[in-house]
Amino acid sequence: MAAAASTADAEPSGDAKGATTAARVLDLVYWKDPKVTGGVFGGLLVLLLSLTFYSVLSVVAYLILALLTVTISFRVYKNVLNAVQKSTDGHPFKQWLDEDINISTDTLNKYSDKVLSRVNKITNDVRRLVLVEDLVDSVKFAVLMWLLTYVGAWFNGMTLMILALVGAFTLPKVYELYQPQIDQYVGMAKKQIDGVVSKIKDKVPLLKKKEE
Repeated sequence: MAAAASTADAEPSGDAKGATTAARVLDLVYWKDPKVTGGVFGGLLVLLLSLTFYSVLSVVAYLILALLTVTISFRVYKNVLNAVQKSTDGHPFKQWLDEDINISTDTLNKYSDKVLSRVNKITNDVRRLVLVEDLVDSVKFAVLMWLLTYVGAWFNGMTLMILALVGAFTLPKVYELYQPQIDQYVGMAKKQIDGVVSKIKDKVPLLKKKEE
């Protein structure tokens, strides 16, 4: 019993794993280790740029071929080296071959429940907005959709993904460096927007939310 308890204590819980993953993502976008972040950012950017010129199937095939070229060359090199030195180092990728990469049922169920919960929430929100449960929210949603028609006319989906990637790896760091100045300008812009929205609501009574 004690051994089982110690084993359970040694294994991190799902929440702890999630917190660790979130911390790693934050370290990436805030460039805590420039070499790691640069490698991840550069790799993802090259991948997205490749997808703008080639089909998904071609990009995946080329990536796998490049990986196989490296692994096969290294395996042949190690075999030749072992034969020359008459050593028994074994398979060069044994460490990774022995790693357990199977997804457990508990992990699958956990993330499936999270995805299902998020999908249900989005579905309910869209139904609420489309069927005009609240007039103000539905008008805001209509304005957002109208703006997205222009965004879609200017950029295709892949371009938006590239811009999102660049923004994810630049905006958090820029905000960290210039937080006071950015907060000041955002606050000023928010006051202006709130003033305009307030004036519109005063002139259009239907846009006023019902009192709770």
